[in-house]
Amino acid sequence: MKGLYCRAGVGDAEPKFVIQETSLPEVLGSQLVRVQVKACGLSPLDLKLLADVGIQRDLIPVGREVAGVVQQVGNKVSFFQPEDEVVGILPLESPCSGLCDVIDIDEHYLVQKPEKLSSVCVAGALRDGLCAYTALHTHARMAAGHTLLVTDGASSFGLMCIQLACYHGVKVLTTSHSPQKQTFLEQLRPSVAKVIPVYDGSPDLLSVVLEETGGLGVDIVIDSGVRLREEESEEAKLLPHKHDIISVLGVGGHWVTSHKDLQLDPPDCRLLHLKSASLTFLNPEVWTASSAQQGRYLHILKDLVDKMSTGVLRPQPEEAVPLYEATVTMETVQRHQKTKAVVQL
Repeated sequence: MKGLYCRAGVGDAEPKFVIQETSLPEVLGSQLVRVQVKACGLSPLDLKLLADVGIQRDLIPVGREVAGVVQQVGNKVSFFQPEDEVVGILPLESPCSGLCDVIDIDEHYLVQKPEKLSSVCVAGALRDGLCAYTALHTHARMAAGHTLLVTDGASSFGLMCIQLACYHGVKVLTTSHSPQKQTFLEQLRPSVAKVIPVYDGSPDLLSVVLEETGGLGVDIVIDSGVRLREEESEEAKLLPHKHDIISVLGVGGHWVTSHKDLQLDPPDCRLLHLKSASLTFLNPEVWTASSAQQGRYLHILKDLVDKMSTGVLRPQPEEAVPLYEATVTMETVQRHQKTKAVVQL
């Protein structure tokens, strides 16, 4: 069978994505589940993260968010049986590409998929849902009555954050990056309290947030990237400046950032200290990189797919691409010209 793999470029060269023949061992491990893959989500590969955690291979498996049907189970597997529909995220060190017809995966990385939830939908939304759940519940300790600012709420991750927060009774403010996204966000149901445009010389973010919160600031900020300097590209100017984010935080607020190279100057740290506010880095890979929180991780995945099944979370539909377009599609995703994609097998 065939799978999609990445050959890392030397120096600044772009990585190459190749379809490669692969096979599974004849004997299935005692804790493993053999799954026939129905759909696989594609997200950008973080090659630096893989190197940081000591994973170095000539060919790196691509495609980790999978949905499929159990074919066979190991003799010590207790949660699944053949014909079960399952969904999960392959761990970083997995030798399998999620685009293979059949994969082997430890049972502790899988949960049951509700029957009426489509494989394409859940494979495309699982990673963003996990990020949103981790940011709001695990890091920010979201509670009813809190006020939340989500930057770029029309992104797939931002939309998941908005829907999850609204479900829990949180007042949501969000920013939009274009007139089309502004219209989309204003038509969301349940509705957000305020959509703040940040394009075409739009009003100052700080003044709008303070007006909406009676001068108190927000309890939680979740960003999709941060601008570190004033003189940046036009695209980067849509992102909030780090000082603006700290300024809109209320006393005891939580800032959850996706910016892995964030640098704070002493005045920024001083302002955080004055507000007794906290900063947390969002890295969803920690769930599969360590087994210390395995039970909580499985609870999150189960809750996510249940909320998708009941319509609490309604991810933007992704048009599935066939396997023969996977290489070109992944190159587009890796260049961040497209945030994600789903391959239907």
